[in-house]
Order: sequence, then structure tokens, then C-alpha cells
Amino acid sequence: MSNATLVENLLSGYWAGDTHALEIIISWANMLGGFLIIIGLQTRIMCLIQLPILIGAVVFINAQKGGFVPQSELGLAILALLLTILFLIEGSGPLSLDAYFSHNKDRDSQGRNLP
Repeated sequence: MSNATLVENLLSGYWAGDTHALEIIISWANMLGGFLIIIGLQTRIMCLIQLPILIGAVVFINAQKGGFVPQSELGLAILALLLTILFLIEGSGPLSLDAYFSHNKDRDSQGRNLP
């Protein structure tokens, strides 16, 4: 039994056979989380959400194909996992929406500083 079938059998008991819903949730979490990491909004929370997805991509998807075959995406998945861990540790940085909102939270609607 391959790893993908094993994971599908484990999840089918939990999701009552509806693994299609799990695929959609994982896809949307990956796309939305990646977009929010790029713009720097809630970076650490989105990195925490991305970690299980990327670990699953490295362990279950790419490792069963063979690590270093010519058309393997294992290197790209490991790079994405390492960068996600880096963003989880370092945070979003100065050129992000988190930094912009925290810097401008004391301004009113006309852009003046409040007393």
C-alpha cells in the first residue's frame, strides 16, 4: 500500500469518505496563506497553517516518487518548507502590511497624528 493510499484511508474514516472536501480546504488554505505571506499580513499565523501542508507535500507526495529523479519537485517543496520556517521565525519584516498597519495605527482618517 502506498503512502497516498494510506493517508486517504486514514482520512476517509475521519471525513466519512469525503476526501474531496479535504482537498478543496487544503488547496484554498495553501493559496490564501501564500498570498497573505507574500503581502505580509498575519505572516506568522499563515506560516503555521502552511507548515502541515508543506510537510505533507515533502513526506507523502514527493518522497514516494523518489527524491532526486529528474522531474521531482522535492527540492522546490523543501525550499518552500525552509522559507516558511524562516518567515515563521523572523516575521513579516519592515516592507509588509503588518508593519504599515502597526506604524499607522495612531493616525486618524485625515492622516494627522492623534494627540
